[in-house]
Amino acid sequence: MRNGLHHKNRRSAAAVLLSVALLTSVASAVTSKITRHASSKDLLAGESTGVIVTSRGTIQLGRAAKTLAGEFDGVWSVNSIVVSGGTIFLGTSPNGHIYKYSLGALSKIYPLDGEGSSGKTPAKVETPSNADSNETGQVVRIESRLTNQHIFAMAVDVAGRLLAGISGDQCRLCRYEGGKMETIFEPNDAKYIFDIEIDNVGNIYLGTGPEGKIYALDPSGKVAQLIYDSPDKNILTVAAGKDGSIYAGGDTRGLIYKVNPRNKTATVVYDSDEPEISALLVAEGAPGEGDILYATATAANVVETEQRFAAQQAAAGRPEAKDGDGKSAGGDGVATLKIANTSAPAGGKPPQPQARPAAKTPPKPGTASFLYRINKQGYVSEVFSEPAVFLCLAGQGGKVFVGSGNSGRLFVADPGAERQAVIYEDEQAAQVTAVVVSDQDVYLGTANPPRLVLLSSGYAPQGTYESDLIDAGQPARWGKLQIDADIPRGCKVLASSRSGNVKDVNDPTFSAWTDLTEVTEPIPLRCPVGRFCQYKLVLETQDGQKTPLIREIAVASTVPNLAPRVETVEMARLSGAGKEGLFKIAYKAADENDDKLIYKLDFRRIGRTTWIEMKDELEADSYEWDSKTVEDGRYEIRVIADDVRGNTVATKLTGSRISEPVVVDNTGPTIRKYAIEKSGKAATLKLQVTDELSVIASLEYTVDSDARWKGTLPDDFVFDTTDESFTIVTEDLRPGEHIVALRIKDAVDNATYKTFELSVAN
Repeated sequence: MRNGLHHKNRRSAAAVLLSVALLTSVASAVTSKITRHASSKDLLAGESTGVIVTSRGTIQLGRAAKTLAGEFDGVWSVNSIVVSGGTIFLGTSPNGHIYKYSLGALSKIYPLDGEGSSGKTPAKVETPSNADSNETGQVVRIESRLTNQHIFAMAVDVAGRLLAGISGDQCRLCRYEGGKMETIFEPNDAKYIFDIEIDNVGNIYLGTGPEGKIYALDPSGKVAQLIYDSPDKNILTVAAGKDGSIYAGGDTRGLIYKVNPRNKTATVVYDSDEPEISALLVAEGAPGEGDILYATATAANVVETEQRFAAQQAAAGRPEAKDGDGKSAGGDGVATLKIANTSAPAGGKPPQPQARPAAKTPPKPGTASFLYRINKQGYVSEVFSEPAVFLCLAGQGGKVFVGSGNSGRLFVADPGAERQAVIYEDEQAAQVTAVVVSDQDVYLGTANPPRLVLLSSGYAPQGTYESDLIDAGQPARWGKLQIDADIPRGCKVLASSRSGNVKDVNDPTFSAWTDLTEVTEPIPLRCPVGRFCQYKLVLETQDGQKTPLIREIAVASTVPNLAPRVETVEMARLSGAGKEGLFKIAYKAADENDDKLIYKLDFRRIGRTTWIEMKDELEADSYEWDSKTVEDGRYEIRVIADDVRGNTVATKLTGSRISEPVVVDNTGPTIRKYAIEKSGKAATLKLQVTDELSVIASLEYTVDSDARWKGTLPDDFVFDTTDESFTIVTEDLRPGEHIVALRIKDAVDNATYKTFELSVAN
C-alpha cells in the first residue's frame, strides 16, 4: 500500500466482555493480611477509565482520545478509513456514503446532494473481459444514489486519488477525482468489494464476493483481470507482500491464501479452525526476519462469557527486553516505589515452589477470535485470543492494533514482549470497525453509533482505576496501601478508599471515598472498619509524554482476634495386636485470623462435672489415648484450641468442642449363673452371661481341647443385648473326667475364659 493508509470492516458480529475474579495472596501474620494485586487476573476485576491494564498486570495511562466526528446522517457503521495528507476519508453503511473530514469539518462527498439517475459521471477505461461495453469500447456507468449500499473498502492509488469499493446491487470500483466519483471497474459476477490493496508498484487488488474472487488492476485502473477464483464464498481481506505475492483471507473455510498474480496460482498458508479470516496485515519484522503476516481469524457466533482476555494464564517469566522494553523506568527524574517484602504465608507453612503453568487449553471453535503471526518460512504462532469478534488490523512500531466488538474495544498486542492490553474502550459504540495509523496517530471508526476517534501519540492527562472489592472475611481495620511503581517527574499517582459490609459497591451504606492522597510512600487507608474495602488510583501526567507505571498494589487489613473454632471431634477405637484399649481422637479446627493453634485434651466420665487433663500443648490434629488408664464407663472428650502462639496472653482466645459419648470397656463378660445337668453319657451346661457396657458378641466352647472351638448361639438365637442365656449340650462322653472350656467375647473384643469340670461314670 502506498500514498495512503486504509483499513476496513467486513462484517459486524457479536462479541463479549470478559470480567475476571479477584485473586489475592495472603502474607503470614497473626491477625493481619496483605492483599496483593500483581497480575492482569487481579486487576481486570476492577474498572478502568483512561488507563491501560496489560496482560502482564501493569497499569499506566492510555492514549488521549478525542472524538473528531459523530454526527452522521443515516449511518450505522464507519467501515473504512483512509488518511491522505491532511484529509481523512470515511466509508460507511448502510447507504454507501463517503465522508471527508478536513480542518475540523465533516462533509459528504458521495453521493452529492441532488445526484440521482441523471447524475452521470462517465469514465473511459479499457474493457475488461467480463464488463459490458458500447461500440467504441468504452465502459460508461451512471452513478445513482442507492439504498443498502456499503463502502467496505477504500484506498489511495499511486497518484494519490481515492479509490472506493461500492457494494450492493451495482458493485463497482470508483475513483474520486476533481470532486467527482467515476466508475473504473465493475465486475459482473460480484456484489461486494470487501477489500482494496495497493502493492509496492501501484497495482490494485480487490477481494470480492459472493463468488470469492480476487481481481487485479494496473495502477491506472484501465486493465482488470481475474487472478484467482477461490472455492470460498467471499474474499474478505487482501494484503500485498513486498515480493509481489498477494495474501487473501476468506470466509466459510477460514483459509489464508498466498496468490501469485503472475501465473494466477495459489497455495494455502494456514487453515484456521475459525470460519472467517477477517483481516490481514503485512508488517516489517525484526532485523533479518523479513516481513511478518498478521491475520485475525474469527466467527460471527462468538458467544459471550464473563471473563476478559488477560485473565488467561500467562507464562511464567517474560521475554528478554529488546530496544529498552521491559527495562526499569527508574533513573533521573523518576521516583521508584517498592512494596515491603512479606514473610511466609499465614499459618507458618513454608512458601511452596511456584508450579509451572499448565499448558493453555485452546478455546473451542466458535468461542473466540485469534490473532496469528506468520513468518516468511510459513511458521504460524498464536499472539493472543479473545472471546470477541476481531474486525480490523493496523500496525505501528512493532505493535499490532486489533479492533473488536461488541464492547467497542481496541486491543494492542506486542508480540515480541508477549503483552496485550485494551488500549481503548468506547463508552458508546458497540464495535471498533476500522483502524488506521498515520505517523504517530491512530484513527478509529466505530459502529452503533458511528464515530471517528483520534488516539493521539500522547497519554491522557488523567486516568482512574477502581479495584474490585477486597474481602477481609470479617469487619476489619484497613492499614496502608503500597504500590510498586515508577513515577516520572511531572506525573502523580493519587489514592482514595472506601469500605462497607455489603458485597455490592453500589450499596448506599458504603462509606464515601476518602480524599485523594498522593502516593509517595505507604499511605494509610482512612476508610472506616468494614469487611469490604475498595481502593481508587488516579494517574496523572502534566505533559502527556510520560506516564506512571504501576506493577503491583498491596493493601493491608487487620481483623480483631477471633476465637478459634473446633469444627469436629471424632473418636475411633483401634484394633490389632498392641492396640488393645487405644482410641484415636481426631479433631479439626479453624481460625479466621490464620493463627497457629495448639490443643488441650480433657476427659470426664458421664455424670461427673470435673474435667481431667489428658494432654496439653498438642500441635498435631490427632492423639492416641490409652483407655486402660481409666475405669470402664462412658466418657466425653473435650478438645480446646488455643491461639496463644499468635497473640499475647491478654488477647489470646480459645474455642472448644465436646465429643459424642464414647464407651470405654476393657473388661470381658461375666457368667452370672450356671448349672450342669448330667444324663448318662450326656451333659447339659446352662449359662447366663452379662457384660456391663457392651453387647455379648460370641460364645465358643471346646471339650478336652484347646483348638477345636465350637460356636453356639444364645437361646433366643440373637446376639443383641448385654445379657444372654446359653445352653450347651455335650453327648457321647467317655467315662472319666472331662473339662469344658468357654471363650466369651463382647462387642469390643474383650474376652473372658472359663472352665468347668465334670465326671462321667462307667
